[in-house]
Amino acid sequence: MPIYVYEYVLPDGSGGEQFEWLQKMSDAALTKHPETGEAVRRVFGEPNAPRAWTDAHGKAAVSDKNLASKGFTKYVKTGNGSYEKTAGDGPKKIQRN
Repeated sequence: MPIYVYEYVLPDGSGGEQFEWLQKMSDAALTKHPETGEAVRRVFGEPNAPRAWTDAHGKAAVSDKNLASKGFTKYVKTGNGSYEKTAGDGPKKIQRN
């Protein structure tokens, strides 16, 4: 369930003190504070979304050090049908016959 931010509505219509309230997304927005009965309104804020994926994230995810720490072995093609290990456990070289 999401946490919504509400603020008290002051007599002049401006916003007062803010508070957070946990409620279902399907529930209607509060118009009165559940405990005090004072008038409130929902405040729309900045969403908490994950940052955009960048090339730097991708390069870090497939770096030799990261792959080895996760138990993977990485090979790089060095010639026609031959590969050399750059990270992880396993044979140093693989050749196709």
